[in-house]
Amino acid sequence: MELSGNALAPIGALLIIACLIAMLTRRFGWPYAVGLAAAGIGIASLPNVPTVPLSRDLIFNIFLPPLVFEAALQLRWKEFRREMPVTLLLAFLGVAFAAAVVAGGMHYFLSWSWLGAALFGVLIAATDPVSVIASFREMKVEPRLSLLVESESLLNDGVVAVAFSVLLGIVASSETTSALSIAGNFAWTLGGGVLIGAATSGAILMMAGRTSDHLVEITLSTIAAYGSFLLAEHLHASGVLASLTAGLVIGNIGWMGAISHKGRQHLMDAWDFFAFLANSFVFLLIGMNEATTPLGLLNFTTAAVAIALVLLGRVAAVYPLSAVFTRTHLAVPMRYQHILFWGGLRGALALALALALPPVPERTAIILTTFIVVAFSLFVQGLTMPKLVRRLGIECGVNDQEGRCSG
Repeated sequence: MELSGNALAPIGALLIIACLIAMLTRRFGWPYAVGLAAAGIGIASLPNVPTVPLSRDLIFNIFLPPLVFEAALQLRWKEFRREMPVTLLLAFLGVAFAAAVVAGGMHYFLSWSWLGAALFGVLIAATDPVSVIASFREMKVEPRLSLLVESESLLNDGVVAVAFSVLLGIVASSETTSALSIAGNFAWTLGGGVLIGAATSGAILMMAGRTSDHLVEITLSTIAAYGSFLLAEHLHASGVLASLTAGLVIGNIGWMGAISHKGRQHLMDAWDFFAFLANSFVFLLIGMNEATTPLGLLNFTTAAVAIALVLLGRVAAVYPLSAVFTRTHLAVPMRYQHILFWGGLRGALALALALALPPVPERTAIILTTFIVVAFSLFVQGLTMPKLVRRLGIECGVNDQEGRCSG
């Protein structure tokens, strides 16, 4: 198959736009993801622009693996393990609380069916790792807050994946799903993702230990990121948890000798670039698809109620669960809780799940409502986040030698 200049030209144009947006947003202190989405809307309004529809496969198979893997490479296991009680509670019970608030509200206030309301509640409950990580990397917040926000957004995808798959199973089958089946599905989705990620990265590190060629090491890490993700998804486990585990293993155990000292910096730089490319394309495409989606078909009341419920669900997820740790060494400061609430952005992950819905009575309404919530999340929450961070005094002023904010 031959790629012509005509086929490559749009990709080159999008990359140039992404570079210009990156320079402008960093100069003026705007969120990069919001700038890209706005540019995408502008591009879609131009005549004769080819459309690239978003799909679950495009987001999951192309964009999500490098973003999750790169974020996990940056996580230090000691800090990640220390905060795990907080992040696990937010990821598991937090998603359940948020989904329940949204589903109940959509059913009682808008008369959606319980199935449609539950599907929307689940897919919109999880904060999106793509949007969250892109935004918080730009803002340079305090290390612990950044770790909490990024870890939760990465972990809660596994919960959403199993809940969503169970609901889709109910749609596909007239039989009632047993509690044992749900528990088994849940255990495999989460545990299977971790096992596949660990096994894949372990095999990759064994190969990497036999070379000091940084190009080979980068290639092997790419196989670990995509291979673990795609294999887990193929086996109906969580691809995000698989890629997260692979990144944690390579980013912590790999530095002990399997990855050469010279190759480490090359590998980190390469993954910064891969993440930049993935972020650029995904947010440009979100903007382009926002502009071409007939959002006018959704009435104002439905949009307003959905946004209000999503925010209320996030309140129910963050503040009560954070209070559990008030008298412990893991206490979450109130200003961190405010950021966890308002910084719980929705984006590509919610859109991917909505677009993957089979025919259900509210399918069109769910897709349109998801686009509205994502637009609000990016353009209202995303644009106001830097100001809130500065107002709460959480922004870092000093970076360490590796470029991480040291508080």
